[in-house]
Amino acid sequence: MSTTTRDRETGAVGPRVYRGLNTKERSGWVLGLTPIQALTCLGLAAPVLLAMSAGRWSGAFTWLVLNGALAALVVVPIRGRSALRWLGDLLLFQLGVLLRWSPWQSRAAAGDPGPAHEPDLPGVLARLTFPDGPPFHHQGRVCLIHDTVEGRWGATARLTHNGVGMLSDAECERLAARLGTLLIALGHREVVDRLSLYVRTVPDDGTEYDVWRAAHEDPRSPELARAATDELDHTIGSVSVRTELFVTVSGSETALNRPAKAAGGGITGRAYGLYRVLDGIDDQLKALGVRTVSWLTSAGLAEAIRTGFNPAAAAGLTAAHLTHPDPGPDGEDGLPMAAAGPTLAPSPSARAYHHDGFSSVSYTVLMPEAGTVFGSLGPLLAVRTAGERRTLAIHYEVLSQRAAQRAVQRGRFRNNVMTDYKAAKGFTTTAVDARRAGGARAQESAVAAGHAMVRYTVAASVTVPAGWNLEDHAAKLENDASGRFRLLRLELAQDSAFVSAALPVGAGLPRMRGALS
Repeated sequence: MSTTTRDRETGAVGPRVYRGLNTKERSGWVLGLTPIQALTCLGLAAPVLLAMSAGRWSGAFTWLVLNGALAALVVVPIRGRSALRWLGDLLLFQLGVLLRWSPWQSRAAAGDPGPAHEPDLPGVLARLTFPDGPPFHHQGRVCLIHDTVEGRWGATARLTHNGVGMLSDAECERLAARLGTLLIALGHREVVDRLSLYVRTVPDDGTEYDVWRAAHEDPRSPELARAATDELDHTIGSVSVRTELFVTVSGSETALNRPAKAAGGGITGRAYGLYRVLDGIDDQLKALGVRTVSWLTSAGLAEAIRTGFNPAAAAGLTAAHLTHPDPGPDGEDGLPMAAAGPTLAPSPSARAYHHDGFSSVSYTVLMPEAGTVFGSLGPLLAVRTAGERRTLAIHYEVLSQRAAQRAVQRGRFRNNVMTDYKAAKGFTTTAVDARRAGGARAQESAVAAGHAMVRYTVAASVTVPAGWNLEDHAAKLENDASGRFRLLRLELAQDSAFVSAALPVGAGLPRMRGALS
């Protein structure tokens, strides 16, 4: 899906509304069909036409019934995929289970942990490497994220923000405008083109407070005051929820090639190429209300991944930080990358992902046709039960000016061709056609005015202990989205969907087919 940063319209009353959010990247040219689907339908129709031309009407009817059913399998979408695609995905899923490719166990659980700096991660994370860059200001050696398949380099930061739940409509509009400015700025840079925002709720078990209280409690305090404090801790602490926020930025190997060579080449050169952009992103993130931006070292990123897989691990890591607050300038004493992943991920389920004693269900969030307002995704993070964890991730990719111009020109040309064809054949233009044509013209005008075209995807997940009824909590998340968004459960791909929704490594937005840089 894609939109432009100009697709924000203000109604007569109420907050600013984002529209044009569900434009398809590649719409079908032939009656909404892709070229492959159209050729398949023509091939299936050929036996019917040949039988009719020969006067074999019974044979034509037989071919029509048989090939009509096959054409429906190829063409009719069912929850985002055609029936034939569902069949192929199901066969691949079952093949992975039967051949024992899907179950995963860490090397440490098998008794061979390997080097501490070498990551041991399952599934789609296995293609990532995490080299350390040179020191970045006072934040130490930033951990780089190298996607060896797509050829991308990125970095992750931990953010602190007060949230937008209590802001007025005017303040939300200002933040929306600044977010658009940030995305436009990314489009004008040649190094970074993707930005991913992650929000995770954290069940607060009180470990941090208990350590602090043990260090500051006065033994001479009255017994009644202690009893009242203990009662409050027991009542309030059991339902407390904290929130953690991450941002991941990345750029392609092609874009980093020139600045990396100028900086000396290799990993260090690519790191310096990224660092020059990170300084500007820091300032623009703080304009969005972010109070602190801390780019993660290897130990920090390992903890972010580890707590993503196992929320219960946060208590031990927090206690370790409080008892040993100074791990060293580069975080050498922190969690090694070899321990970042789960210990065990058994054979996956088609509708859920099980990892380290927890179970997760992940969805992609589809934007409504009528549009949405800034901050409307907040209800997806409303935890309903103590111990439940919810996550939300928004992945943005800003297209280059050339790619954006080509995309809007194709969209305008396709809509004009369909409108002219219907007019020539005497068909009336529907409201849907008029809306698409108007959206195509608006996008072309926005790109021509210098605005950026942005691809995006939104993913959400809910995680609970393995012994809980997972479907009940998944239903609560769906209820919170009802009337606002449509949630599409990512069947047969729950492990990859979990990475997209919960782990701050920048994975989650597939490469755009046919995109031009």
